[in-house]
Amino acid sequence: MEITLALKNGYLPDKYGKFATEKEENQPIVSFPFDVSNIPTDAKVLAWTLIDDDAISVCGFSWIHWTGANLPVNGTTLSVPEDFSRQANAPILQGKTSQASPFVGQKNMRLRQTYTGPTPPDTAHCYTLSVYALSENLALENGFWLNELLHQMDKKIMARATATFLSRAD
Repeated sequence: MEITLALKNGYLPDKYGKFATEKEENQPIVSFPFDVSNIPTDAKVLAWTLIDDDAISVCGFSWIHWTGANLPVNGTTLSVPEDFSRQANAPILQGKTSQASPFVGQKNMRLRQTYTGPTPPDTAHCYTLSVYALSENLALENGFWLNELLHQMDKKIMARATATFLSRAD
């Protein structure tokens, strides 16, 4: 399985990160498009995570920017369009981001469990988008936590792909 992203010299375009023009409470909210190819023919759904491990040196833990599950698959390729996070409807589920952490204190539910783009505070950070092809739907509800996703996916993962990219701090 492979993920294709439209990057600029390895960087996420500004419109999806810290320098986006469309924001809510100073958080970028337009999710970036990506394509997934070579999906196993018997896969039923996709799940995904977007994680910033470079945040560990800033806040003490990896930052969860976006998680999703139960995206139906019909074929060996799938395109996730721009702003998918705000447009997605059932059966597609989205999980909590690090904005939902009690250490952050975000009250806005949309920011707590939909895409919030990269906003590295110090230097450019490296982000990892992981996409999983699964043999069946996951028994989750909107607002699930990352650990719940990982436990539910166990023994259902048919293929996995990762893509890394940078997002600029200044």
